[in-house]
Amino acid sequence: MAQGTHEGRHEQVDAISGVATTGHSWDDIQELNNPLPRWWLWTFYACIAWAVAYCIAFPAWPLVSSYTKGALGWQSRDAVVADLDALKQQRSNMTAKLAGSSLEEIRQNPGMFTFARAQGKAAFGDNCAPCHGAGGAGAEGYPNLNDDDWLWGGTLARIEQTIRHGARSTSDEGHSGSMPAFGRDGMLKREEIAQAADYVRSLSGLPTDKGADLATGAKIFADNCAACHGDTGHGSQELGAPNLADKIWLFGSDKATIVEGLMNGRGGVMPTWHGRLDDTTIKALTLYVHSLGGDQRP
Repeated sequence: MAQGTHEGRHEQVDAISGVATTGHSWDDIQELNNPLPRWWLWTFYACIAWAVAYCIAFPAWPLVSSYTKGALGWQSRDAVVADLDALKQQRSNMTAKLAGSSLEEIRQNPGMFTFARAQGKAAFGDNCAPCHGAGGAGAEGYPNLNDDDWLWGGTLARIEQTIRHGARSTSDEGHSGSMPAFGRDGMLKREEIAQAADYVRSLSGLPTDKGADLATGAKIFADNCAACHGDTGHGSQELGAPNLADKIWLFGSDKATIVEGLMNGRGGVMPTWHGRLDDTTIKALTLYVHSLGGDQRP
């Protein structure tokens, strides 16, 4: 165990380094008296003084149910509100033009369209990207907005309705309708579901299980699925029923995934943005999303 000793207060000089010692030694190891540089000490003291002044001037310390307000009365929330108000004022002329123009008029005007896309892109990143991805490429269960395959329609009017009122959400004006749980609710047996899944895969040219009974699968499809997806499986945008005859699959095209959907149903929710976003922002979002995908016309 190391033991320190005090060898007196008279100055001693280390013979090797020539630096005075503190008079302390540990296991015959001398402690050199190397003070911190004066500039470093003054910087350290200045930082302490700055910290004390900051705590007095600005909000800094939490209290039981509040926090210290600071002598200057500055609040970060007030600063953000002021910045947003300044931004709104800067955009006010163009925002007024967007508010007074139809979606098609904005799309036809290069200046307004560029402004709307920029505003829509920012709004998309803040509100839509968590589900659809930063670039709108989507994910399993969340539609890819870059392709030309639209569940509820890809025209400006249909996209605006979807953004404004959502799907299967809180608005009575939103899209409704979902995929029934054919297996869970006892409408189809597991064997029938497997046969229907084989037939659905065949609609888009995917391989089916060896010996699959496609004729029976077609009959099951016609009796249970064609009402929404159509006789040929091309879907219905009015009902949000996807096209089963193309190569685009929202949840996946493997048989197990299709069987799971038939067993338990499908019905993703698109939020209602009316009331959460102002009308001009919804217009800008509509134009931005429309420009990403199939660019469908009315």
